[in-house]
Amino acid sequence: MKYPDPTVIVLASGQGARFAASGGVGSKLQARLGVKTVLEHTLDAVRASGLPWHLEDGGHPGMGDSIAAAVRATAQSQGWLILPGDLPLIQADTLRRVATELAQHEVVLPFYQGQRGHPVGFGAACGVALMGLSGAGGASSVLRRFAALALDVHDAGSVIDVDTMDDLQAAERQLCRDAANQVR
Repeated sequence: MKYPDPTVIVLASGQGARFAASGGVGSKLQARLGVKTVLEHTLDAVRASGLPWHLEDGGHPGMGDSIAAAVRATAQSQGWLILPGDLPLIQADTLRRVATELAQHEVVLPFYQGQRGHPVGFGAACGVALMGLSGAGGASSVLRRFAALALDVHDAGSVIDVDTMDDLQAAERQLCRDAANQVR
């Protein structure tokens, strides 16, 4: 049986205070990573996944507010994959794997080498709870209310986010390693 695809929600409303505090200039999502911005890398993976998606960049006060606004904007969806825009090395296959598992589970939590990563998948049953979120806590309150599948993924990009200049430099090194491995 084919299930409707969930919508990937790309969160791009954050203030990036840690990035600025670490010496970064401007928005972390607009910081250059190779020839593209951090956000462009993230959106490339989302597009390559073939899943429907929504960019939430409304300047909301907290992550919970951003998630709630995005879920309301895509209320017709049968589920949502919540992906912060600062994960430029995420792989399209990881998005598809979480989406596939979401067809059988209320919540899907990807883990890379024991570390919880992204995107976190939420089924349609979580919609009302997601729409009611507010504040900086993200969707942690929803995670406590629904049974979750822990999904092992082989994608370091699911845990490599860019919050500081050091993170940006680490992502650049990983991007170079990945490019070198593809050439081999």
